[in-house]
Amino acid sequence: MKPCRAEGAAERQTMSGHNKWSTIKHKKGAADAKRGKIFSRIAKEMTIVAKSGGGDPGSNPTLRTLIAKAKACNMPNDNIDRAIKKGTGELAAEVLEEITYEGYAQGGVGLVVKVLTDNKNRAAAEVRNIFKKSGSDFAGLGSVSRGFERKGTIMVPAAEGLTEDGLMEVVLSSGADDMVAEEGGFTVTCQPVAFSEVCAALDVAGIKFDQENSQVGLVAITPVPVNDLAVAKAVNKFVAALEDHDDVQDVYTNMEIADEIAEKLQAEEEA
Repeated sequence: MKPCRAEGAAERQTMSGHNKWSTIKHKKGAADAKRGKIFSRIAKEMTIVAKSGGGDPGSNPTLRTLIAKAKACNMPNDNIDRAIKKGTGELAAEVLEEITYEGYAQGGVGLVVKVLTDNKNRAAAEVRNIFKKSGSDFAGLGSVSRGFERKGTIMVPAAEGLTEDGLMEVVLSSGADDMVAEEGGFTVTCQPVAFSEVCAALDVAGIKFDQENSQVGLVAITPVPVNDLAVAKAVNKFVAALEDHDDVQDVYTNMEIADEIAEKLQAEEEA
């Protein structure tokens, strides 16, 4: 799973200090600007999920969570139905391959690029070209991704009446591993298999969570701190170029941006 992303500057797997909420604020505008591309990528993932687990969201929790995410992104119901039917074979669909590319950006920041494509050779050539334009090239498979782990991350915004103890009781009893209180809200982490159960428990408890920015994805085991504005801008530009490619589904980095650098980046974006 991935968030309803701004396929570009809007949703990069970077961190501002340890507070994920501080990065979400400046992602929203770019996300709204590229809804069409977001819909296309959610549809691709939905087709893959329906193909592997069936088109009934009642028995396919991953699909059920994806549908909720699509609706949170205001994706039309017709698009959702069409994507599912392509996965179940009720509608004709291109054969999509899942491919992973890895490499490094400035400052030794690692990148893992997830691709869904109907033309493996074209995708490889075009993604490699983006790497080369950014002064990089593909690294060996596993050389970067071994520094990541697959985790569910659920973002719960602060709300009146919501207490840390109350939220912790709900998420831990439903299978979450940990919860961190941050400025703006709470970040809940879990194993991928528990993601749907934790989300469902929050729904039952009447606790709203940010479906657009909650996901199952790669999380850096040991983040690479970036305290240089030029390096942060170069990495973000590299990631934006990758995310602008139609076949790229997700870009994950292990970059951890210092709070003061994140504030400067946001100020430049808003200027």
